[in-house]
Amino acid sequence: MSKLRVTVNSKLTVVSSRPVTSGKVHTLSVLDRGMASHTLHVIFYYMNEDNWFKSFDLGPLRESLSEVLTMYPVVTGRLVRGENGEWQVKCNDAGVRTTKATVDATLHEWLKSASHSEEKLLFTWDDMPEEDPSTWPPFRIQINSFKEGGVAIVVSCSHMVTDLTFLASFFKSWAELHRHFPITHPSLIASLPTRGHASSSPPTKTASPKDLATATFKFSSSTIKQCLSKVHDSCPNATPFDFLAALFWTRVARVKPPKTQDQTHSLCLCTDSRSLQKPSLPIGYLGNALHFSTLSKKVKDVELGGVVSAVHRHLEELSEEEIGAGNEGKRVYGSELTCVCMEQLMVEEDEESLLYGAVFGRNEEKPVHVSCWVGNVEGEGLIMVMPCSEGGLSRSVMVMLAEEEVAELSKDEAIMELEPAMLLAGCGMDH
Repeated sequence: MSKLRVTVNSKLTVVSSRPVTSGKVHTLSVLDRGMASHTLHVIFYYMNEDNWFKSFDLGPLRESLSEVLTMYPVVTGRLVRGENGEWQVKCNDAGVRTTKATVDATLHEWLKSASHSEEKLLFTWDDMPEEDPSTWPPFRIQINSFKEGGVAIVVSCSHMVTDLTFLASFFKSWAELHRHFPITHPSLIASLPTRGHASSSPPTKTASPKDLATATFKFSSSTIKQCLSKVHDSCPNATPFDFLAALFWTRVARVKPPKTQDQTHSLCLCTDSRSLQKPSLPIGYLGNALHFSTLSKKVKDVELGGVVSAVHRHLEELSEEEIGAGNEGKRVYGSELTCVCMEQLMVEEDEESLLYGAVFGRNEEKPVHVSCWVGNVEGEGLIMVMPCSEGGLSRSVMVMLAEEEVAELSKDEAIMELEPAMLLAGCGMDH
């Protein structure tokens, strides 16, 4: 596919429908500031079957976005230095940069044949200027129109301001307000304790290193159910994340040597900590409520059930004290292989994910697929285990690893026997 298939047509800035109270400032936590080098991009694909998306510039979708932004003054603000030299958000209602683009393909063609490098064309991003960031918007939205009506709406932000859970709740709030429904997960704008110290360097370099390749594997609910039953004796309470994290960790370990003489491999587990905080934080908390912890274990040629149990036990034993102190001084998305858990997004009825809860149109259309990107992943790479449109136990696994490792995983016998659908890799997609 040609990279010229996505054409940017216009850019505009959307502000709140009601002015934000001037002078309000949102303080960033130590963990927030530690995310300075990273960005988040969430792509919501819709078939747009009843043509609920027609025109954005003067249409009801822009009106509802302006309305919902009044509830999220941080989203329309700008990053500035505080008196102590640390980053904070000045809530000045400067607006959200919104880009419109067209794609020279139908949505079905795109999902069937586009590569991940081409998918990144669906969102535009420029790094924060080092000298004067006062006009630089930390949140962006891009609306991509496909031939025959499909739409991809992308919400992007600096990871320093918030995390994936908030982005999913914000997008759902937009959809709910657009349909005149009550907001399910209203925002909580508060600052976590700022213990420790994090670098106050400006956010830089958001593109992933060139030597990392990407692939996405989609596993059906029935397949994951069978997999969990096979490891039941070793880990009776295993979650889909426990199994898939263990599976991909062990398969990656087969193609790379251990770093230690005792033959152990390390996996950094990134989990949402909202429910572990005291008091707990709501889904709509605006900020980074994440915990990064490392699990080290001999995993090569080890029974998979034992690795699944180790992952499950490690996450189950996380304490509130560890959550409060464990990230201080730790480099996120750093040298170790990192695996991101999104089980916290399974909060909706009927085992449906928050990622797929944003409904538009008269026919209550849900996304057919959602992609999530973290910018500037370094070191050994990233594995993201996320819910699927099918709901239930279905999950997709997006890997960002060295090219030779992705090539090995794409033909790995233990993974391929589970018959995953390969998304955005020229291998088709089930609708």
